[in-house]
Amino acid sequence: MRRPVVAACASLLLLGAAACDARTPTDVLGPTPSAVASAPTSIAEHESGPQTPIAYGLEVPEGATQLGPLVRLRSERLLAAYRPALDAALAQQEAAEAAQRAEAEESGEPIPTPAPTPETQPGRDTFAPIGTPPRPDTTIAVLRIDEDPTEALRLMIGQMNAVVPGAGLVTDDIGRYCEDEDGRVTSCRVEARGLTSDGRDVRLVVTADPGDAATRTGRAASRQSPVMTVTAEYVGDPRSGQVERETSTVQVPRSIDGEDRSGLIWPRMDLDAPSPEGLPFEWETPQQTTVLLSGVGPTFVAAAADRVRGADELAERFASGVGEPEVDVVEDLNEITTAYRSVDADGNVAVAAYVLSARGNYALMFYVPEGSTGPVDEGPIEPLGAAADDDR
Repeated sequence: MRRPVVAACASLLLLGAAACDARTPTDVLGPTPSAVASAPTSIAEHESGPQTPIAYGLEVPEGATQLGPLVRLRSERLLAAYRPALDAALAQQEAAEAAQRAEAEESGEPIPTPAPTPETQPGRDTFAPIGTPPRPDTTIAVLRIDEDPTEALRLMIGQMNAVVPGAGLVTDDIGRYCEDEDGRVTSCRVEARGLTSDGRDVRLVVTADPGDAATRTGRAASRQSPVMTVTAEYVGDPRSGQVERETSTVQVPRSIDGEDRSGLIWPRMDLDAPSPEGLPFEWETPQQTTVLLSGVGPTFVAAAADRVRGADELAERFASGVGEPEVDVVEDLNEITTAYRSVDADGNVAVAAYVLSARGNYALMFYVPEGSTGPVDEGPIEPLGAAADDDR
């Protein structure tokens, strides 16, 4: 059962493209019982192409495809900053309701009861009682790289330099940001922290996961292609980040001059994994659900569900597999995101987001083992300039 308390969702930090063939999830994952029974629609219906906006001027690069919606969440810092105001508003609301009930009892009138929220609809924004809920400060996109992964990664590095002018990231040597074995890429992570042109303190993180080179197996639903995540987060003062500012349009580069000199190659995959990997429990594709993409490092699963309740239950059950989840509901733009966060006794973290949008019903689920450098960062953010820069 969903906990009725106001809760925090962790900030997700560490965490299209050329025409895709018309394969269905059955082609990618094999004829699993759930896939056959629910006859899911084509994954292409949930794809977004190059130049699709992400945040702060970042966009889906050429050669990549975004799967599912953007995930927009409130960080722990933002929740902590506004929780006192929420607690006060809830206390005032409770007192007003108690007075209304007492007045009704005294007059012999029916005692008013709040209208229940339909089970097929998400709840109101968690911070609705304060009048103006804080806007999400964290945005995550999950992408499949369909063309040259080196060029797609270099394009994202160029974009990061444009959004954070002082980042100074190298664009002609992905070896600065990628781990490898015998010259074959095993994982990549690029981070930029600094001020945007309009003075916003942000952190940008891009990761790339080529799959399991040892077994030549791509991640589930990856179509044997590398998987990329892009996270953009405001990390300055939480309240200052809510103030509207005059922003100039960032002209992110859509091409990169020169050649990459790392000499690294991306291992070719022969097939996709039959199910998402890296999770703390056995996970199978539920009925009427389509896996859109998955990855390891960071470990995540993005899925689309035929029904609203199905996507919500999928996200909640995922977080419940680690511990009792806390909840934060965000109404942002034309989407409603219900975030579930749980932490077990060992410090392992699960964050799952159910996103209700005009395009469909989605669940995006992340798992971070204790001590991992995965997509959920539980630590505080140091003031800008407090630590030495490290382009690794």
